[in-house]
Amino acid sequence: MRQSNRLHAAALVVALAVGMSVLVVPTAARPAAPAEADAVLARLAERISRGGPTESLLFYPQAERRVVFGHIDRLYPTRTVTAGAAVYPLTDRLRDFGGLRYELDGRTHALADFLAMPEAIGLLVVKDGDVLLEHYAPGNDRDSRWISFSVTKSVTSLLIGAAIADGYIASVDEPVAHYLPRLRGTPYEAATVRDVLNMASGVAWNEDYADPASDVARAGGANGLGLVSYLAGLPRLSEPGATFNYNTGETNLAGEILRAAIGNNAATYLTHRIWQPFGMERDATWLIDGAGGVETGGCCISATLRDFARLGIFAMRDGVLADGTRVLPEGWMTESTRPSAGNPGYGYLWWLMGDGSYSARGIFGQQIYVDPAARLVIAAHSNAPTATGSDYARHLNAVTQALRAHVR
Repeated sequence: MRQSNRLHAAALVVALAVGMSVLVVPTAARPAAPAEADAVLARLAERISRGGPTESLLFYPQAERRVVFGHIDRLYPTRTVTAGAAVYPLTDRLRDFGGLRYELDGRTHALADFLAMPEAIGLLVVKDGDVLLEHYAPGNDRDSRWISFSVTKSVTSLLIGAAIADGYIASVDEPVAHYLPRLRGTPYEAATVRDVLNMASGVAWNEDYADPASDVARAGGANGLGLVSYLAGLPRLSEPGATFNYNTGETNLAGEILRAAIGNNAATYLTHRIWQPFGMERDATWLIDGAGGVETGGCCISATLRDFARLGIFAMRDGVLADGTRVLPEGWMTESTRPSAGNPGYGYLWWLMGDGSYSARGIFGQQIYVDPAARLVIAAHSNAPTATGSDYARHLNAVTQALRAHVR
């Protein structure tokens, strides 16, 4: 890979992993025909190869983003997460949701209204292994991969759990510096793996996306030695575990801890500990920071909607495979979704709803929502007009709760 492409890949990770809120002027978001999609990808690949603005993906018109979100691997380097022969079964028992209504801002909407929104790329409702609702926008289907953005953070949390079960990591109470000795003698020396998973290391980090001098602007996409060296120079903000501070660098640090502990790359570990054993149906890809590079712990696995849902089912089963084999430590998901001291709405890289349900969330409306009590998973692929805070995001939240109430 040319050096410019490596830099573009790293900078893309900065833009995508940080979850920056970007105002995008909506354009027609209809699906592109195959030839049209190929033309969009070819134009963008040429722009990247000539050294065009690396952060521009977040500013692309919605129609172009719709193409790119489904084909990241044709523009940037990725590592494959390989599916196996056995597939975890999802049984089609589709229900008629024509009468489903939800309320938002004092107005009543039908589920069909939401599904007709061009931002709604895929929606899947699975209860007890039965597919009750499966919807794809034109141009997408059950075999279509879509980028997950920060949903990947929760996958990294699962992999940390697997590494503990495998004995690579003794416990979440181990100091970070046991795995990354370059952090000895720095504020991170007092932080544990648990603190990092809770985004509560106590180390200062500025996540101001509008400030070019902020930590996230300078190191939000860093990996490897560059990330560790940068974090080692940051001051302490508070005692570890006490204060939640949303920290993209710390999410990437979780990926560093994982790779250091297992002595392998994250995509291969995901393949052999979760993807194949649990029975994911299709290959996935994980964005890396350059040819032969490393995965970012907080971003950019691309997978099908059904495999999004299977990840939710894997979590709901506490990491137990269909044959009874345990991949995660017993009670790992209960521990992962326990409110942290710094933020009662956040666990081990999972967002908590306060009622026992939890979710993995990514910018532009990606979602794996899990309700263990109802044995329910609601997964979504989306192309919202803005990274965060859009009306579409509010509709997705309302639809999720309406579906949950309807099928419980």
